[in-house]
Amino acid sequence: MAEITITEDGSHTIYVPELDEHYHSVHGAIQESMHIFIRNGFENFEKDRINILEIGFGTGLNAYLTALSNKALCKNVHYTSIEKFPLPDGITERLNYNSLIPGADPALFRLLHSSSWNTDVRIDTNFVLHKINADLTEYFPEGIFDLVYFDAFGPDKQPEMWKSEIFAKIDEHTSGDAVLMTYSAKGDVKRKLRSNGFKVKLLPGPPGKRHIIKALKY
Repeated sequence: MAEITITEDGSHTIYVPELDEHYHSVHGAIQESMHIFIRNGFENFEKDRINILEIGFGTGLNAYLTALSNKALCKNVHYTSIEKFPLPDGITERLNYNSLIPGADPALFRLLHSSSWNTDVRIDTNFVLHKINADLTEYFPEGIFDLVYFDAFGPDKQPEMWKSEIFAKIDEHTSGDAVLMTYSAKGDVKRKLRSNGFKVKLLPGPPGKRHIIKALKY
C-alpha cells in the first residue's frame, strides 16, 4: 500500500513497498521535478504552443509545477498524462507541496486531481489537462507531442516501461523537434533512445544524481 514519506528538501513523495521504490528522489521531490522537467524541459522549450506527454501522473507534482510556471510564461499548453494506478484522494489531499512551493495555488492543485479522467479539462486559460487511466504498455495516447516527461518507475523496478518498443511509440507520436526528459541516465536507456530516433545529451542531475537525459529528435 502506498505510503507518504518526506524527502530531504522537506517535500512529500510516495513509497510503494511492493516495489521498494519511491515516486521521486529521496534527496528532494520538488527540487528533482523542478530541475529535470521544468527548468531543463518546459521553461527551456521555445514553442508557444506545446503538447506535453507525461509518463506517470503520480502525485501530480510535474503537472502542478508546469501549470504554475506557465502562469508567467503564458504558453498554450495541452498536457496529457498517462497513469495506470491513480492515487486516492486520501493521499493526494495530504501532500505538502503547497506549503513549500513559492506562488503555490492550492485550488489549482486540487483541480488537477479532481479533474475527470480520459477527457480534456481546461484548468485555466492557457492549460488543458487530459489524464488517461491506462497502461502504457497496452495503450498509447493519440496525437503528436512536443515535450515528453518520462517519469516512470526505474528500469530495474519496472523494466516493461523502458523497452525499446515504448520509445519507438514515443518516436512515432512526437514532432520533428521534440524533446524527452528523464531522470534515468543508464546506458541501456541511452542506447534505446538513440536506436529510436533520439540524440541523447547528458545534463548535470539534481542532488543525488550525477546525470539526467535530455533526448532530442533527429
